[in-house]
Amino acid sequence: MTTPIRIAVTGGAGQIAYSLLFRLGNGEVFGPDQPVILQILEITPAMEALKGVVMELKDSAQPLVHDIIATDDPNVAFKDANWVILVGGKPRGPGMERADLLSENGKIFVEQGKAINDNAASDVRIVVVANPCNTNCLVAKSNAPDIPADRWFAMTRLDQNRAQSQLADKAGVLLKEVTNVGIWGNHSATQFPNFEHAKISGKPATEVITDREWLEGEFMTTVQKRGAAIIAARGKSSAASAANAALDTIRSLITPTPAGDWFSAAVWSNGNPYGIADGIFYSFPLRSDGKGNWEFVDGLELSDYAKSKIKATEEELLSEREDVKTML
Repeated sequence: MTTPIRIAVTGGAGQIAYSLLFRLGNGEVFGPDQPVILQILEITPAMEALKGVVMELKDSAQPLVHDIIATDDPNVAFKDANWVILVGGKPRGPGMERADLLSENGKIFVEQGKAINDNAASDVRIVVVANPCNTNCLVAKSNAPDIPADRWFAMTRLDQNRAQSQLADKAGVLLKEVTNVGIWGNHSATQFPNFEHAKISGKPATEVITDREWLEGEFMTTVQKRGAAIIAARGKSSAASAANAALDTIRSLITPTPAGDWFSAAVWSNGNPYGIADGIFYSFPLRSDGKGNWEFVDGLELSDYAKSKIKATEEELLSEREDVKTML
């Protein structure tokens, strides 16, 4: 029998976790023959709600789920974990500045980074979903000195998926016809969804969509501010789409990247070929060997327009790093 993979998920009673836990158990991510053990973390006041989620997981009767561990102790949740999905975090409240959010969530990710370092499996890989995810990832990684930097990922796949969808709609094509969409920088309103290298049906997107004003205007702002638009429309933040993007990120890391294409995630910036400062988690176009290892997509020629965008989001990440420097 195949040894089960241990998957730790934080914020287990929340909306995003509710949308991804069942999919982790049904084989769509790691395959129909790979059993899993779900190790779910919540804060103590939410343990009763998590109890209900566990009931539903059990009632789903998924044969690949070999065990479910529900806990409020990060040391238990991360014990021998092969994959960690950090979903739980403090949401931005009324009157909170971004610096306040960084400070409040930073405290959470200091603790979780230490617990992952001390308890996770030697091959652990970590995907950070909770926002501000790039800098949360930096804080956690900085408090887990024994875990290689290339095992940490902050999720910008949701932005990639949003960008692909917008381009497909504008061009009137199926989503699968849109490739080579890269997200650069921070998962924030400064991110750069790079349409200049995107392809639609194998052709440069800028040749298929010739309305440059739309690309630099409505397309950019729609992708950058989509999260806020969803909150305005449904009264709640993105949940199912965020869960889907987290699973897409894992799939992209455990599946060889198709020839000529790439995917997006924020990774440790050291050694990148585009002159981005070291020591931050910055989103780049990436390729994977299908074994959890990745590399930067090298050799992309960037226009002056693109360079200005990737610089602006870099500066924001450096500012965020300064805001959390006491936690690093």
